Amino acid sequence: MLTSLAVLMGLSGVVPTAQAAANDVDVTLVLAVDTSRSMDFEEIGIQRDGYVAALKHKEFIDAVKGGLTGRIAISYFEWAGYVVQGSVIDWQVIETEQDAIAFADKLDARPIGTQRRTSISTAIAQGVSMIIASPFRGRREVIDVSGDGPNNSGNPVTPVRDKAVASGMVINGLALMLRPSDAPDGLDKYYADCVIGGPGAFVLPVRKIEDFAVAVRRKLVMEISGLSLPATVQPIAGAEPATDCLIGEKQWRDMFDR
Repeated sequence: MLTSLAVLMGLSGVVPTAQAAANDVDVTLVLAVDTSRSMDFEEIGIQRDGYVAALKHKEFIDAVKGGLTGRIAISYFEWAGYVVQGSVIDWQVIETEQDAIAFADKLDARPIGTQRRTSISTAIAQGVSMIIASPFRGRREVIDVSGDGPNNSGNPVTPVRDKAVASGMVINGLALMLRPSDAPDGLDKYYADCVIGGPGAFVLPVRKIEDFAVAVRRKLVMEISGLSLPATVQPIAGAEPATDCLIGEKQWRDMFDR
């Protein structure tokens, strides 16, 4: 009788409760990390170390354990004008400190390199694809984009952002403001107006490279815990952005397409 029931459930597409619960997580989180040549190898190394340290930190582990299911699913890739080949670290459940350390160690083992151009739209599209293909079901679906300049390659960023948000995903930003940006009003303002979106979306600026590790940890904890935004964090912009969201494309064209 039990065997027949299992067969019928398989044929009908019904998933047993225990199996369904095994795929449930509080958050499916994609880390999309900029490795464009506007950053030097030292800065990219410090950025890498910041992610590794944040993923191993007790504050991050406690945030994971404090969720409804006490587990998240996380993945990672690097991007510049394109998704960097071989940079994708596929989905892994983080439930224990050992899980987090194992994921951080995979990241730490990756070679450090830089690439040309900046395509935030490509990064968002890759994040969307990875979430759709994920075997896990998150109560929240988050794409975490870090970058140090506006979109200047690939598709315009706002239509790609809008499609992701319309599907129920949240895009948060980590704006690396280590040197003057191509965004006239500041990269954090550009990210707020043109990149981030979804319920509770925010952008967190980093103005000193030595602050990166703390900023990453703070951002991950906010994303996992759904904490309210502190006053120093830029929330999502209004419906009518004040920033020219094609500023990067225009500047690139003015420099190289004369």
